[in-house]
Amino acid sequence: MMTGFLLARAGVEVVVLEKHADFNRDFRGDTIHPSTLELMHELGLLEEFLQVPHQELHELRAVMNGHPVPMADFSHLPTHCKFIAFMPQWDFLNFLASHAKKFPTFTLRMDHEVTELIFDAADSARVIGVRAKTPDGERTFLGDLVIGADGRHAVTHTRGHFQIREFGVPIDVLWTRLSKRETDPKQSLGFFRGGRLLVLLDRGDYFQVGFVIPKGAFEEIKQRGFPNFHADIVAMAPFLNDRVSELDDWSKTKLLTVQINRLKRWAHNGLLCIGDSAHAMSPAGGVGINLALQDAVATANLLAQKLREGPVSLADLHLVQKRREWPVRLIQTMQVFIHRRVVSGRPSSSADDSLPLIGRLFRWFPLLRRLPARFIGIGPRPEHIRSPVSDS
Repeated sequence: MMTGFLLARAGVEVVVLEKHADFNRDFRGDTIHPSTLELMHELGLLEEFLQVPHQELHELRAVMNGHPVPMADFSHLPTHCKFIAFMPQWDFLNFLASHAKKFPTFTLRMDHEVTELIFDAADSARVIGVRAKTPDGERTFLGDLVIGADGRHAVTHTRGHFQIREFGVPIDVLWTRLSKRETDPKQSLGFFRGGRLLVLLDRGDYFQVGFVIPKGAFEEIKQRGFPNFHADIVAMAPFLNDRVSELDDWSKTKLLTVQINRLKRWAHNGLLCIGDSAHAMSPAGGVGINLALQDAVATANLLAQKLREGPVSLADLHLVQKRREWPVRLIQTMQVFIHRRVVSGRPSSSADDSLPLIGRLFRWFPLLRRLPARFIGIGPRPEHIRSPVSDS
């Protein structure tokens, strides 16, 4: 959506195809980081964007073995917004779509599921469009460039025959929801205890709950039954004891199979993958959506002017990967380390409730909190709007 917005803003004719009839999907990332809010400022949309209902988090706090610890202080970031905004992703997408539709070269087609790539009959290695299933039957869309932003289960992967490098991740995440009380603690990074992690995202009148489990352990958890599942959650966040019984049917709990991977090459002739299509991220730090948006900005910065004049070369497409792969590699390396060494989903054999050393350091030395704030809030190699604006 962001790529389509920026390309249409530059005068490029764009059609965005969305598989579903709306954007309302539970259990999607909804952290809007300062780097993304800065992009809204550069586009002149920040003031209006902040009118959309959201929560603001100026400091990330974690609860380690029952001890609250300030982890990231955003007050010193060189950005207009020194906080993370929590906004349901469907509201963010609807906001972008409403502004993109103001450009005469932008078209959004909902309920259009891409099923095939179309290759040039004269050059079987070049993608020239897609085939989509629509309410009116199958349709064909041709273009100078197809941008795959269709996520980790992408049609572009299978149909484009991309090679994927997988990084073993020992966790999955169970997503569910629990009601919220006015007396509940304020938003935090999560509740950590002996290799386990519980995340609560404030949705206003309920929490979106993320519970990290060992990879492939969901069936075992179901066999153990709800009393054990409830006890595991309450052990992480005791204040949930008065409502954990709301989880009384496994259909209320969705499994997110965590992947960390990336394509060896993000592009073929006529086809470019960005976001989760190019590099699936762990939900750790909520950085996936913001990295995807950085990809979008880089894509428009590098390709918008050329696309105004016609097709782009494969060398042009490789520039996007060259620009964005280094920050992706860095963040994925850190995520793999965290999941293998810190948050594995398996309870530790130690019953020690003391505050870990890392927590004590953040308490003793407040300046340390600026490092994760910078890494999470802005990230490596942040992008800025450089793409042109159409005169029309």
